[in-house]
Order: sequence, then structure tokens, then C-alpha cells
Amino acid sequence: MEIIATGLQFPEGPIPMPDGSVILVEIKRKTLTRVWNGKSEVIAQMAGGPNGAAFGPDGAIYVTNNGGFEYHDMGGLTIPGSAARDYETGRVERVDLATGKIERLYDKIDGRRLSGPNDLVFDKAGNIWFTDLGKIYARTLDRGGLYYAKPDGSLLKEVAYGGTGLNGVGLSPDEKTVYAAETDAGKLWAFDIIDEGQVAPPPMGAIGRCVFVYPAHVFFDSLAVQANGDVCVATLLNGGVTTITPAGAFTHTPLPDPLVTNIAFGGADMRDAYITLSATGQLAKVRWPEPGLKLNFAPY
Repeated sequence: MEIIATGLQFPEGPIPMPDGSVILVEIKRKTLTRVWNGKSEVIAQMAGGPNGAAFGPDGAIYVTNNGGFEYHDMGGLTIPGSAARDYETGRVERVDLATGKIERLYDKIDGRRLSGPNDLVFDKAGNIWFTDLGKIYARTLDRGGLYYAKPDGSLLKEVAYGGTGLNGVGLSPDEKTVYAAETDAGKLWAFDIIDEGQVAPPPMGAIGRCVFVYPAHVFFDSLAVQANGDVCVATLLNGGVTTITPAGAFTHTPLPDPLVTNIAFGGADMRDAYITLSATGQLAKVRWPEPGLKLNFAPY
């Protein structure tokens, strides 16, 4: 394991770049940031809580913004908590890399605000699948869901709703399935795509097709899909990455941080895994046993 950057303020959403730099969000710092060779630069200063990031078909970076958290120090570890005191709404935003200009695309659906958009992935047609984690308050919470959107701001559809924190999201290699990790339950859900922005009806009492439930108390965070179709889920509390096959078999790779939040693949062979160690504010690079799936519109 190689540590690429330290001193980050709850990093997530890494995007490996061909020049060796990595673009990521710092949620606590409220920035879209580029890091390389021990250096960093702010691309855009963003209000709320920039959470997930991905390149779109127009070369801009699209960001899911959770609206902001309160943070706590626990023995030198940075831990996110309930909604920030200045929280207003979650949203999906577009950042122009050349100018740093931020455009808000979506912050409500059918008159209801988005609570805490968390992560996103583009399909090959250039449309967005994104999750809404919901929002935690002192004694209540908003549930979250899975959404489908056009990047020009013209369409937003609620695909599934009612999860206790839908977090990471990714598409299968054939783009017939969208996966979402449910944080509080430690579950991986699959949603079988049957039309544009439409998925098959779920089984009774579920929001989707359950692929896997972790056999211990953990939280699931973001995810990335391997080229072979297995799903790598960043895992909290036992700190690591849980790799899950479509049939539900799993392995766990431990890492030295209790809040391992994101994994993204890059490199010439797509076996360089860039992993955010968020509680300690670090970005790590690890050689992975399997190549990652190349994302649509990503620089690799």
C-alpha cells in the first residue's frame, strides 16, 4: 500500500487521472480537490457536503452533494454525524473544470427536497444513476433511494425509495443491473434494468433484489465494480473492502482505517485501486488482484 495524500478532510469520490493525479472531494472541507506527489489544489469551493464525483460526457465533473454533516473527533479520527446546522438540502451539481463554476442541476423531485445525494455513476448513454443516503437528525431520519437523471437538468426519476441509507452505486459490465450498497443494513442490492430509468419490480418487502448481507455489524459505503462483474464495497467499522460476487460469495480485504469509504480503479491495466481512508484523512493506492471496470467517460 502506498499513501498518495495525507491531511485530507474526509476524502471521498476519487477519480484517478492519467497524469498520476487524483481528483476527489473533501466533504468536511467542502471542496473538489486534485492531489498528486504530496501536493494539492482546490478545483472548486463547494457549499454543503460534496460527496461523490464522476466525469460526465461533456468533460465536466458531476457531484452528488449531501448538504453537509456535523463532524466529531474521536481519538484523532474524523467521524461524520447528523445534518449540519446550516443544512438546507441535498443536490446534484455540475463543476466546470476549466473555470470552477458550479451549476445546480437537481435539489428536489415532485416538490420534495433531495435529502443527501451520495454517489453516482454514468451509463454508456450519458445518463446518471445516483443514490440518496437520506439524512440523520438528532432523533429522526429521512430515508433515501435510487434515482435516474439526465445530465442537462431535464429529467429526474425516483427509481426506488425507502432504504436506510443507499450509498455506493455502480453498473454491471453489461449495464443490465445497477447495484447499490445500503449503509446501515450492510446489504448489497441489485436493481434489474428493464427500460430507460426503470427497474424490475422488487420482491415483497424489499426495495430491490438482495445480493448479499454482511454477517456481522458493519456499515457499507461506496462501491466499484470489477471487470469480471464482482462488486467491491468500501466497508466501515471493520475497515476494508468487501468483494462480493453476483451470486453472493464474499471476501474481505482489511485496511488501516475504520472508515474506508471509496474505491476507484485506474492504471494501464486497471489494477491500481485508489482507496479513501476517510477517518485518518488519507488516500491510498493498492495493487488489486483483479482489474476494475472502466467507467464511461472517465479519463482511463
